[in-house]
Amino acid sequence: MDEKNKDLETQAKEPASGASPEKLPESQSYTRSEPNGDAAVHNPETASTKDIPVEAVHSAEGVTPEGEPFATATKEEAEASSTHAFFDEAASEPARSATQASGNNGTVPPVPPTRAGGGNLSGNNGGGGEPPKKDGKKKTIWGAFLAGILGVLIGALIVLGFSWGALHDDNNNDATSTTSNTGTTKKVTVENTTGTTQALEKVQDAVVSVLNYQAGTSIATGDTTEDEASSGSGVVYKKNNGKAYVVTNNHVVEGANKLEVTFSSGKKAEAKLVGTDKWNDLAVLEISDKYVTKVAEFGNSDAVKVGEIAIAIGSPLGTEFAGSVTQGIVSGVNRTVPVDTNGDGTEDWEAEVIQTDAAINPGNSGGALVNIEGQVIGINSMKISTENVEGIGFAIPSNTVVPIIDQLEKNGEVERPSLGVTLRDVDTIPEVQQQQFLKLPSGVDYGAMVQEVVAGSAADKAGLKKYDVIVEMNGKKVTNSMTLRQILYANDVKIGDKMEVKYYREGKKETTTVTLTAASSTNQ
Repeated sequence: MDEKNKDLETQAKEPASGASPEKLPESQSYTRSEPNGDAAVHNPETASTKDIPVEAVHSAEGVTPEGEPFATATKEEAEASSTHAFFDEAASEPARSATQASGNNGTVPPVPPTRAGGGNLSGNNGGGGEPPKKDGKKKTIWGAFLAGILGVLIGALIVLGFSWGALHDDNNNDATSTTSNTGTTKKVTVENTTGTTQALEKVQDAVVSVLNYQAGTSIATGDTTEDEASSGSGVVYKKNNGKAYVVTNNHVVEGANKLEVTFSSGKKAEAKLVGTDKWNDLAVLEISDKYVTKVAEFGNSDAVKVGEIAIAIGSPLGTEFAGSVTQGIVSGVNRTVPVDTNGDGTEDWEAEVIQTDAAINPGNSGGALVNIEGQVIGINSMKISTENVEGIGFAIPSNTVVPIIDQLEKNGEVERPSLGVTLRDVDTIPEVQQQQFLKLPSGVDYGAMVQEVVAGSAADKAGLKKYDVIVEMNGKKVTNSMTLRQILYANDVKIGDKMEVKYYREGKKETTTVTLTAASSTNQ
């Protein structure tokens, strides 16, 4: 007798509660089908009752050890439990829910601890003495096998579908393959061309880094040196007769002893300062065109719409990140931002700018703000930089830039009309002095007070004097010195134009006409 039958015999010697002492042949053992449905859920011994000999579970279901039926058992159930047909039926028919009625009275007999699950207890179709049939298990195994084959086929079809889509997508992928001992490995290169990449191809190489070198003193030797003091960006906008011209910000080149331009290729060229305009924060540099490969094209900033794509190109934080590209949208147009042009802590000019959320960082100043066509619509100039503000940068509109750089390239400066006066804002003067000294009428708490008149200037010739308060010019209200400059420096105002000026003197409102002359200093 082998070890397995020895174990079965040992188990057979220990009758279960309510079991008959009679023994069956050792060969009559069975392997139960796996529980399913509620039987598997509710039976705690599913994993420990496989390969149990028939005699170990041959108890009279629904019958007490003394041979009396349980109170809940029907006559048919009691008769069925005394034969092996009961086990045959339980093994061959599917499990029923614990709440499903059994027999004629809808009751369910108690399940012995050794049972793997409940069958249909109302049937009695088995052959007496025969071990339970295994057809159910065979069908289950065969079904599982077919389900596995079907799952493999479906998975293969899905993988093939993804592979086909990857090899035939709209981006015209190029694929090459290499074969190894383990199979074929595919390397896919994606040709991802977008409007942004096409725009960059037109203009990116025209954006350069601008290095500002200033005089210093060597600590070791005490000799005068030229050290890099700051850096920014610039845009090559013209190439002619062996020369090229770069536009950048005035604050990028301010105070420089020497200027140098670095191209996207890494080549360098010394730059000459042609001219600057502090009011619009612009400057023009001249360089050799030896390394110039691209020249930027200006777009029409008046046609820019809020929400359209904006691409910023420059050298944030220095040449290490030269040619960096950030993308956002145009957040606003015709913005006016007050600026301090002379560093005295007082805002003395309002710049008209384009607002964008494309990232602009130190070093981006002087770089290009580009539209989706690759045209320069602005020169990046400044940003709001506080802890609670993110993504608010500004660029000087191209339609402001072009006439300024044309004048700088031609004359080295921007010729603007001038009154020949220095001014002070009335709202900075105490109210008592406004009324007692300037004698301004009630309700007039604005305007630009004349602090000084340059001899022989347009203002001097028009009869303006110290302490006159200008409140209107060219038909436009003057609230302070900033608005006066904006009126005076407007694009439609030229040297030689006549302009009507209204002002208060000793409490009386008067009018004069000024013939504008060219500015020879920072005076208005």
